[in-house]
Amino acid sequence: MLRSLDISDMLIIDRLALEFQPGLNVLTGETGAGKSILLDSLGFVLGWRGRADLVRSGADHGQVTACFDLAPDHPARAILTDAGLPQADELILRRVNMADGRKTAWVNDMRCSAEVLRRLSETLLELHGQHDDRGLLDPRGHRMILDEFAGQAHLLEATRSAWTQMGRARRALQSAEEDARAIRDEEEYLRHAVQELDALNPAPGEEAELDTARRAMQNAEKIRSDVHRAFQMLGDNGAETVISDALRWLDGAAAQADGLLEEPMAALSRAMVELGEAVDGIGRAVDVLSFDPLTLETTEERLFALRGLARKHDVAPDDLAGLAEGLRSKLAQLDASDVQLKDLRRALAAATAAYDTAALELSQLRRKAGADLDRAVTQELAPLKMERAVFETVITTDNDGPDGRDAVAFRVATNPGAPAGALNKIASGGELSRFLLALKVCLTRGQSGLTMIFDEIDRGVGGATADAVGRRLAELAQGGQVLVVTHSPQVAALGAHHWRVEKTVVQNVTTSQVVPLSAAQRVDEIARMLSGDTVTPQARGAAKALLAG
Repeated sequence: MLRSLDISDMLIIDRLALEFQPGLNVLTGETGAGKSILLDSLGFVLGWRGRADLVRSGADHGQVTACFDLAPDHPARAILTDAGLPQADELILRRVNMADGRKTAWVNDMRCSAEVLRRLSETLLELHGQHDDRGLLDPRGHRMILDEFAGQAHLLEATRSAWTQMGRARRALQSAEEDARAIRDEEEYLRHAVQELDALNPAPGEEAELDTARRAMQNAEKIRSDVHRAFQMLGDNGAETVISDALRWLDGAAAQADGLLEEPMAALSRAMVELGEAVDGIGRAVDVLSFDPLTLETTEERLFALRGLARKHDVAPDDLAGLAEGLRSKLAQLDASDVQLKDLRRALAAATAAYDTAALELSQLRRKAGADLDRAVTQELAPLKMERAVFETVITTDNDGPDGRDAVAFRVATNPGAPAGALNKIASGGELSRFLLALKVCLTRGQSGLTMIFDEIDRGVGGATADAVGRRLAELAQGGQVLVVTHSPQVAALGAHHWRVEKTVVQNVTTSQVVPLSAAQRVDEIARMLSGDTVTPQARGAAKALLAG
């Protein structure tokens, strides 16, 4: 329940403090007195999007504070918990609008965003303005109204979830089909390329190894003959034999040379050792430099094959193995696509069946709720002096969508025997207001802790009909809180609490005030509403009669 509203420096409001009460609260006043400013200020503190120029001229900022009473089970508490905001039985919303347009909000003295205010406002208050019945004229909003009345939000969420899953399954199947088609378009190329690559079986680093081996064999071919000739000249038939023979001759002469040959013979012995090592090394080189010419030919052929295939596929030779793996993966994907597509088609069929089930259950709920809503609205229309009016919820099959496959339209017949038709074709302005009131009564039945504000819901009606509207509002306010902005004296007379909005001009400064009315003041205000600027004794008498009920 809205307990208090404090406004400072907002438009033409200087300072204003209001204490609201349970039951039916009525606000009256002449056109232009500032009733809409009061509602704009309330919308501002609740985070609603509205006019930007709210700060009073000459002030550096404007501020609105609203205080609500919260029951222990009030749904606003869950929002406070989610937002990490403090809780109490009293909920205080405060919002400041700076002259430069900056806005700051607090909930229970903790900073918060406008989005949190808006979420809280949905649980705290409903505002039905002068043109809210325009929504009744748009069939696109009728299904939402019916779903709100049905109160089975889990079925709507289940249908939306099934629609999402069906969309994902459909997109997955379409993507897989497109991939399979793309691979099939190049299947012949893939199979030929994989066969060619598998036949060659390239390995990373192989091209460098082959190139090194080829160069070594090509170089060996150039120098092997010279190395072999040197080996022959130094070996058994060459220098080694000559030195050996020289040592043998010197050894025979050494005994008679008185030591002259010992040092030369030692040097030759050392030379023989070094020569032997050189001959062994050259012999090993000869062995290494020996190769089969067929090996060189085979090496060159493979090297050229690797490089040719790399040029063909525009990759480096070392990347051929990875290319082959990638192409084999594509072929495996193609070979497995039939199985994958079958699985995806089964998944889509299952998701579609789940959506069909959820949409059917939702349709059945809507048809039952539609019949219940028709009866409930019809019952509400009787006390609003429309006992002969017919309200009908028409449900037809529409295209599948996230909210099911139902199109919902409200049709009415306001006169007996007349065919039912669209609201904007059949109902007058006053009738639309009463249809809206009847719907709101049906939709809010069972809700607690919600403050409802009606801005001129009684427009277009007068006399007994206005009295009927006022009585229905008073009944709606029993056990709750309803605020009504009205120009109807019949409605104003039924209020449990009455405020007058009035505008004053002092030293060329216009301000708006909201004044609580005493019993005597209520008589004068309702008399003014009956007779205009000049309040006659007859008007006062009529006002007293209205207040007496």
